[in-house]
Amino acid sequence: MTSPTGTPSVQIWVDADACPGPIKDILFRAAERAQVPLTLVANQWLRTPGSRFIRALQVQGGFDAADDAIAERAGPGDLVVTQDIPLAARVLAKGAEAVDPRGERFTQDNIAERLSVRSFMEELRGAGVQTGGPAAFNARDRQAFAKQLDGWIARRR
Repeated sequence: MTSPTGTPSVQIWVDADACPGPIKDILFRAAERAQVPLTLVANQWLRTPGSRFIRALQVQGGFDAADDAIAERAGPGDLVVTQDIPLAARVLAKGAEAVDPRGERFTQDNIAERLSVRSFMEELRGAGVQTGGPAAFNARDRQAFAKQLDGWIARRR
């Protein structure tokens, strides 16, 4: 998309297959309020509110098809919402920002460590160790995400 001046505008990309509903609602409201293009990318059809700023992109294909679509399209200054650490690393390398639905930012300073921990946990699970799952999504997570989103929007103005 382009801005009224014809320059490319930044936008928000959402790895929507695993994005919690309350986070999508926050994103929908923010896209309207800030008039920022928002694209939800998923392997399945998604219902979105009627808005000129919000769209859904359904991708066909395998395991990482949505991640690949986001990585191909995200650019400098864009925000990518994802829980997927390898996707976050890919978009950071392209100059985009990345945040998970719990409001934790992925940065050049922490992405290598996050990838390393992810790999270690996969090894443990592969060896049969029960590692447990993430904590239940809660109001504090929604607030942390909303704060990160508001900060990104403010930096764009």
